[in-house]
This record gives sequence, structure tokens and C-alpha cells, in this order.
Amino acid sequence: MRLVRLAPVLFLVGLVVAACSGSSGPGWTFVPEPSATPRPSAAASEAPSAVPSSAASAQPSGGSGGPVVEISAAGIAFEQAKVSAPAGQAFQISFDNKDAGVPHNVKITDSNGNEVFKGDIFSGADTRTYSVPALSAGTYKFVCSVHANMVGELDVQ
Repeated sequence: MRLVRLAPVLFLVGLVVAACSGSSGPGWTFVPEPSATPRPSAAASEAPSAVPSSAASAQPSGGSGGPVVEISAAGIAFEQAKVSAPAGQAFQISFDNKDAGVPHNVKITDSNGNEVFKGDIFSGADTRTYSVPALSAGTYKFVCSVHANMVGELDVQ
């Protein structure tokens, strides 16, 4: 009789133990939105960055995509708090996602919070080069669509 009363409790304990030890991965699945941003060639994503991590600005590019802005992510944070780009000219963002297995991207919003550019979301460790259309002079935010705490400032001048 006593065993019959304990059976439901033992069953629930077994379920809790199984749920807690069943998987080492997260309990969610992430599916990125498709983007029209073209994928870079392998050669474009292999160049190391010589820009200090505290601030970055557009560097001349050898290609036709315009100047290159270096942005990187590590530890679920952007490594640059502020970057700059030229006004009225298309440019590229070389984005280095250093967080292995963690999805990130770079999205640019204007002062009203309107999205003006959104790069593909991809898991690290990997690098992508985004082609960004010309922006008017002003201050913009760059954010990660996946992690709202990842924010930086883009100064377009």
C-alpha cells in the first residue's frame, strides 16, 4: 500500500532528473530570417583586422564595395563601442563573430529606431562581409538582432 502512494512521486522525480540531464544544448531552436545580403568570397573574410577594439573607422577597400568598417563580437558583446563610416557612400562591414556556436549579426537603426540595414545572422566562429548602402550623415545604432544587449554607435559623417 505504501509503495502505491510513492509511485507517482517517484515517477515525477524521474521525469525531473531526465529533463535536467538529457541534453547539454539549449532548449530552443533558432532559425534566422533570410536576407538579400550577398555572401562574401572566402578571400574577403580572411583578412585580419588591424583596427583597435575600442573604436574603429572605415578603412579604404581594394574592392568596389567601398570603405570597410571592422566590427567584432566576443562574449555576447560587440568589441567596438563606436565605429564610423562615410556619409553618402556605400561601405562594407567586416563582421567577425568570435563566439563559437553563438548566432550574431549586425543591424543598423536610425535615431527613431527604424531599421536601415540588417546583415545575415550566422553562428561563430566565422566572419561575414556585409555590403551597406549609402547612409545620410548622422548617428546610428548597430545592434545584434539576436541579443538586444549588444549595441554600439555608428557615426556617419
